[in-house]
Amino acid sequence: MFARKICVEYFDEGVATPAPIHWLDNFAMRSFTNDSVFDDTLPVADGLIEIGARVPLERLAERLTDWCRRKGYLTATGCLRLTELGAPGATGTPGAMTDPTARP
Repeated sequence: MFARKICVEYFDEGVATPAPIHWLDNFAMRSFTNDSVFDDTLPVADGLIEIGARVPLERLAERLTDWCRRKGYLTATGCLRLTELGAPGATGTPGAMTDPTARP
């Protein structure tokens, strides 16, 4: 069910930091997302979640970013980067970046 491993980093002032597990854990609760597609998310450590095959990475990045901004975790200039680990062609390059103009 949780076959995909996703690295979640946040950037603020050009510095990449693993997203704290409490951000990921709170987001993964259905009462916060109110979207069944995110039921297949499992936070496992700072900066790491496992997700099911039906979870769209781009949508996850958008919703997680929106949620972190509303909670005050991300600054106006901060952004998240989600990278699928072990995906074909994955070499540590950015995956779904929530602000394409904000480069590390």
